[in-house]
Amino acid sequence: MTTSTVAAGAAQSYSYTRPSGLDEGLLGLSTSGGTTSDGPRAHPHFFSGVLTQAAPAAAALLGLADVAQTRYHQPRPTSFRDPVVTCGGDRLRMESFSACGGVYARLDVLEPALDGDVHERGTTNVDVNGPLREALARVGGSDPLHLAVGAEELAVTTLDGAVVEKKVPLPDRWLRGFAEVQVITAGFDPRGELAGPDAVRFLRSLPKRAREALWVVPAGRTLRVSPRPAPGAVCLAGPDRLRTLLPLLRFARALRVYGPPVTAGSGPVSSVWELELPGMRYVLTLSPRHSRGFSGEGAVLDALTTDEAAGDADLVGALLSFEPRVDPDLLSERSGLTLERTRAALTQLGTSGRVGFDTAEAAFFHRELPYDSTRVAALNPRLRSAQALVEGDAVRFVGDSTAIVRTDGGDREVRFDGDRVTCTCPWWYDHRGERGPCKHVLAARMVRRAADATAETTAEAVR
Repeated sequence: MTTSTVAAGAAQSYSYTRPSGLDEGLLGLSTSGGTTSDGPRAHPHFFSGVLTQAAPAAAALLGLADVAQTRYHQPRPTSFRDPVVTCGGDRLRMESFSACGGVYARLDVLEPALDGDVHERGTTNVDVNGPLREALARVGGSDPLHLAVGAEELAVTTLDGAVVEKKVPLPDRWLRGFAEVQVITAGFDPRGELAGPDAVRFLRSLPKRAREALWVVPAGRTLRVSPRPAPGAVCLAGPDRLRTLLPLLRFARALRVYGPPVTAGSGPVSSVWELELPGMRYVLTLSPRHSRGFSGEGAVLDALTTDEAAGDADLVGALLSFEPRVDPDLLSERSGLTLERTRAALTQLGTSGRVGFDTAEAAFFHRELPYDSTRVAALNPRLRSAQALVEGDAVRFVGDSTAIVRTDGGDREVRFDGDRVTCTCPWWYDHRGERGPCKHVLAARMVRRAADATAETTAEAVR
């Protein structure tokens, strides 16, 4: 059986060798291939066993499914989307994006909530559709929840029978979103924590809708909502985007929030909202604005233009084996790279979706998305435009810190001032660097790095 073909560049499609079936109590899961710690497998089987916390696990899976089919900006009906599942040995991570691309959701099912066998470590994507949602909704506190994860199915069995879900194409914008979220959240710190009862009161008190971004600041044993940013605050852009947390509140043990450093003059930024459940964590990451998806944030663009990090990423990537928590110090020792270059390589791997970032543990984790990882650069129009400017000799430096970039709309001036770079183009004027560098800055950086590399090579030859 083969999935229907989709437009090039919109998604990837997959083939199945046979349909899944249930025969004399044996559930056979049809797979279309996946990535494991031993490499690609035609018919991998990642996990089979029991989720020991049935009710919260079922509710959290429904929350993940709700995010995947919701378009928070300009709501309209949308089809079901398929989460990505990674088996890391002591845990299962299930990830998805909203249909609008502005909310990233992840369910981490940790060792205390798992009882079963890990057959392989690896990553696959799974479909969550209507029949599965109905099955999950019937799971009660005493029902056993048996779970099998293969290359293309997530199977949930309750006392009422079995439901097997088949994989469907994964949108390209999810790859860009995965890459952006990892780079953005790697710079976040814990900003506040509430115990279960306090978390319930706070989340239920939030306004259902807010036109402008709100800010949340610690206030004693609770969090206080403010219309303005302040040091230590966390941005809350679109409180309605947290609504999938509400059905989970009866299981909540704690709520934690994470964000980047902000000042009184900061604009809207992304934030992470983590609900601790028995043996698992349900995490939502929100984009800076209700109307913005992560795929256009541009946080990965600088990493994509760095040749050294790209080469180091090949070396570091070969040493990964679906670790649930990547240790940069150990990777540095094994690779022979400095710790700084190892961390840069992990960032580069994140730009192709090969590592994610867990704010709860302040650590990277390894996954392999079901994509051709080389597509991430081709999917970014700003990077493509910058490369075209470089290839067209449109960049000319008029000093150590100033470049003139020739475009059809006129010359743009790019200025370097330490770590800060500015441009005279309309994009830079509108966003001031908050959505990543413009194509002119990217092109100037590429030319500057190439010139620096040539100078270094020449100096080495002279020595």
